[in-house]
Amino acid sequence: MAKFPSHEEQIRLSHAVLIHQVVHACQNETAKQQLKPMLDMASQQNWHELVAAINKIVAGERGDELLNGLDDEDTVIIKSILMGLQNPASLPEVQQQADPTMAAPGLAAMINAACRGDAQALQAASFMADQMTNTQGDMRQLGGIMKKLIDGERDPDVLCKKMTANGRQLVMQLLDELGKLDSH
Repeated sequence: MAKFPSHEEQIRLSHAVLIHQVVHACQNETAKQQLKPMLDMASQQNWHELVAAINKIVAGERGDELLNGLDDEDTVIIKSILMGLQNPASLPEVQQQADPTMAAPGLAAMINAACRGDAQALQAASFMADQMTNTQGDMRQLGGIMKKLIDGERDPDVLCKKMTANGRQLVMQLLDELGKLDSH
């Protein structure tokens, strides 16, 4: 039986790009400019408390008070950023795969909303695809097929080209979730 990471580790893996980007921005002035669009997108997705905490970290704050008012997911992200600043070896691997059963429903909802003309979802999907194509492996491939998914492509043979078994599994679960949403 496959062993999946804990829920907390799933959150870390799902937000690995953001976590790395914030740590990098704290250490490099130029990277702060690259972080801004990511934080703007997060604000548009109503992640205001998370963005506020990240901005405080980038400004130099490191105390436990950063966690006040955050939900469980945001708390994991902020703790991961703070740990990464202290020990870069603790940062989640960007190219590591998250559990497809956790990733597929959220990604499918965003793709479905983008397909239906939701400008915010389209912008978020575009941003996510851009971030994914800057990684490696199946996540890079998935980033490359996001436009096809938004445009309505549902053929697994077309979508799963050059993917490993894990990548194909994620795409199949994503297609299953999209099928459920399309039937409503």
